Amino acid sequence: MLKLSLLDLVPVTNTGSIAQSLTNAADLARHAEALGYGRYWVAEHHGMQGIASAATAVVLAHIGQATSSIRIGSAGIMLPNHAPMVIAEQFGTLEALFPGRIDLGLGRAPGSDGVVARALRRNLASDERQFPQDVVELQAFLAGDERLGIRAVPGEGTHIPIWILGSSLFGAQLAAMLGLPYAFASHFAPDALDEALDVYRRQFKPSEQLAQPYAAAAFNVFAADTHEEAELLASSQQQAFVALRTGNPGKMKPPLAGYKDSLPPNARAILDHVLQCSAVGTVDDVRDGLKAFVARTGVDEVVIASSMYDHDARKHSVALAMEAARSL
Repeated sequence: MLKLSLLDLVPVTNTGSIAQSLTNAADLARHAEALGYGRYWVAEHHGMQGIASAATAVVLAHIGQATSSIRIGSAGIMLPNHAPMVIAEQFGTLEALFPGRIDLGLGRAPGSDGVVARALRRNLASDERQFPQDVVELQAFLAGDERLGIRAVPGEGTHIPIWILGSSLFGAQLAAMLGLPYAFASHFAPDALDEALDVYRRQFKPSEQLAQPYAAAAFNVFAADTHEEAELLASSQQQAFVALRTGNPGKMKPPLAGYKDSLPPNARAILDHVLQCSAVGTVDDVRDGLKAFVARTGVDEVVIASSMYDHDARKHSVALAMEAARSL
């Protein structure tokens, strides 16, 4: 059966609260675990009213307490925001609390802007040398490498699985060079998907962590009992993408009937392009979408992204996605 995992941005609605979003995240994680999802991943973003997962390790501790077997992790920790030792300590603590269940996905995007970068006290310049160095240093902390001259406690000796995340060829090349699993952010940045996966597989070098390439890719699913309902549910995420692309991000808005058709043609084209790795509709629609996506990419795992305004509708969508995967 197709392996499915779930990506959660812990969305905050315009009528909800951060506390409610975190409660929903724990409930959704329990639901995903019961359905048979393999992983529950949380993404780091900063300074955004509509996303409650900025303190990613803290959110994962909350998710871990609510679940018992599903793997939990980051998709990802934006490593330029942090000293590698700090991440080793945070995820070493998570591994101590939830042994054998932690994934550490790393990205080099800031997940913020320059103002937030300064507030984080980090240099977020896109340095193609610094990020690989930080990844290797983090690996060394998790391995307890004595050459560092300092110990990450908790963290050392945990060998927590590291993933490289990306939406360009850079991440694919780095994952291949270090022999790490690779996940592509095709749910919002699909342009380099095929080329990146090809580069990753061709250039992959086995490592202690991984003997052969292992690739995942993100795919949006908005599923409901009818196609019309699914289209309506998808409109909240569509509004969020348009708001972000026009420099006006905010809390998630309720579904809006006919939203996409109300946009000018150029805006609709942008939305169709950004969300091209998506399935909107019934179980059959999702099954066909997943089947085509896996046939195209050959990925070992699909990471479902499915932010919705209504929590119960989202839980139902996640269940329908798993039903579709089981039918493949």
